[in-house]
Amino acid sequence: MSPIVRLDNVEHHDLRLIAGPAGGADDRVNLALVVPAEFAEVQREYPILFRQAEDGGFQAFALLGLETDENLFLDETGWRARYVPAIQARGPFSIGLRDTGDDEPDSMVMVDTGHPRISRDDGEPLFLSHGGNAPVLERVLQALRTLHAGIAASDAMFAAFHAAGLLAPVNIEIQLDDGARHALTGFFSVSQEACARLDAATLADLNRSGFLALAFYVIHSTANMRRLIDMKTRRHAS
Repeated sequence: MSPIVRLDNVEHHDLRLIAGPAGGADDRVNLALVVPAEFAEVQREYPILFRQAEDGGFQAFALLGLETDENLFLDETGWRARYVPAIQARGPFSIGLRDTGDDEPDSMVMVDTGHPRISRDDGEPLFLSHGGNAPVLERVLQALRTLHAGIAASDAMFAAFHAAGLLAPVNIEIQLDDGARHALTGFFSVSQEACARLDAATLADLNRSGFLALAFYVIHSTANMRRLIDMKTRRHAS
């Protein structure tokens, strides 16, 4: 039987969430999916890059490390960042959809009861003793709402970026002080040069839809690459 079940405040009244990575691999990734609603926060911490899927669609990611399964923002105490992407902040929780026969299926909060961060003895309780959601569960629910609403917004954003000619491939090559080299290929970003060439009508359309600010968030986020290199250099040295 799958350990992923619908979260129930009666059946799971005593469940707790352990803070931090808890020895799991979920947070030990160098890319974290992000959605447009997060860009304002993400661009203060991480470079934002795009990848194209086999179906031709695009997804946005926060770059967390220079190697596969490397999260430079993670140590034995947990995340060392002011903002944790919602896909990671949700922890062992997800959104499930139940077909009700209507046009819109019902959404449900699912929990992986077999996850190492779920416990009945340690961590913060998900529910208050007198009923209702505890603060830790409210934070999880906010992350889930961000992700659930963000998928459709991502599609619309990328369609607007493509129509405006803003998407451009980027290849990143980095050499550390000790001579180690790292190459990041297959990514896309927003072209600053293409933004500068936009005509007034396209600028107005992007601004009206809110996508112009998102484009500039992506451009500004590239400054975090220097921070990532410094973090990698310090980790090598230690």
